[in-house]
Amino acid sequence: MDPTPSREFLGTRLRHLLDQLDGDLGRVYTDLGLPGFRPRYTPVISLVNSGGPQSIRDLAKTIGVTHSAVSQTVNQMHRDGLVDLKPGDDARQRIVYLTDHARAILPTLDAEWNATTAAAHELDAELPYPLTDLIDATLRALGERPLRDRIHAHLQPPDKHTTDHT
Repeated sequence: MDPTPSREFLGTRLRHLLDQLDGDLGRVYTDLGLPGFRPRYTPVISLVNSGGPQSIRDLAKTIGVTHSAVSQTVNQMHRDGLVDLKPGDDARQRIVYLTDHARAILPTLDAEWNATTAAAHELDAELPYPLTDLIDATLRALGERPLRDRIHAHLQPPDKHTTDHT
């Protein structure tokens, strides 16, 4: 394995990139008087604000992440006083409502969202390929053929003679 940093350790480098992006956003939220606010809250607040109360399943579908991921985020938002949860028509369904606290910080979040969008466009312009386009293309390609399938296509079973220490 060639440990060239520019090509190896993809997952580690992607996590590092996300840590940098989320860390900077977290510091912006603190600068704006919203300590503890998390970047993953913004899509939920935006969608419930624009479309009214919604089920976790509908939010997950619109955001493009798993039901579990949105459920965990919404539960944390509930603990942070940003959303209320009420049962839906189906007892298994939970409907997400914004609290007065969430509605009170909407102007700050709108200003942050506009500034973040402008900064993301600026970053895209500095890159050889827009990051947003690359992410979309990567998600499409992995949707067609998951990384697991790609790895297995290249995986060689270990040679029993080299791993058998008896």
